[in-house]
Amino acid sequence: MGIGTTLKRWFGRAKEEAAELGEKAKPLVEKAKEEVTELGEKAKPLVEKAKEEVTELGEKAKPLVEKAKEEVTELGEKAKPLVEKAKETAGEAFEKVKDVAEETWEKVEDKIDDLRGEGADETAAGASEPASSEPPAEAPSDEATERPAAPTPPSDEGSTDG
Repeated sequence: MGIGTTLKRWFGRAKEEAAELGEKAKPLVEKAKEEVTELGEKAKPLVEKAKEEVTELGEKAKPLVEKAKEEVTELGEKAKPLVEKAKETAGEAFEKVKDVAEETWEKVEDKIDDLRGEGADETAAGASEPASSEPPAEAPSDEATERPAAPTPPSDEGSTDG
């Protein structure tokens, strides 16, 4: 027996088996078609009802959506002057803070310049005057800024430790 004969036999059997399977499947396919058609017919009223419900809900929601749009627009219009006022106030406050900061900076610079000038004057004056053996005069003290004396620790005279 040759290869050609073997192949013909295999393909012949495959054809026969496919035909048998086709015949066996035919009633199943027909039944499935019937079931699908039947389900489609049963679902049709449900689909129609769902469409009606969705349309009805859409119609009911339409005025609410319109009302919401109007309310949001109205609130936006009412808020617009408040937002503008807030921007304006914030700008004014920023300018005031900026002015105060500039003034403060100028005062600090002036004070630093004054302190530098006094130090230079004292150094120049100290170099031209003869050194004194007396200590420099103390500045008057302010009682509110003085520190209280440190408390005295207890003495060990009566202690038996040791």
